Amino acid sequence: MVFFCFLVDQRRKVKRSKPVAGSCSRCGGGASVADMMTQTRFCCVPFYWKSWKAIMCTFCGAMLKSYR
Repeated sequence: MVFFCFLVDQRRKVKRSKPVAGSCSRCGGGASVADMMTQTRFCCVPFYWKSWKAIMCTFCGAMLKSYR
């Protein structure tokens, strides 16, 4: 019996962002609204991607809230 193992990974990329009023609850840094893109790859070939918005901390990079 032979099993094949393939590499599947997922990357998140910030396409653009703009600052908003408020601060991070974790570190106290500023917040920004970011247009995000999630890309799922199978053996280095992207086969699924999704765009969505998130509120992120500009200092620590924590995702405070996401809008899918």
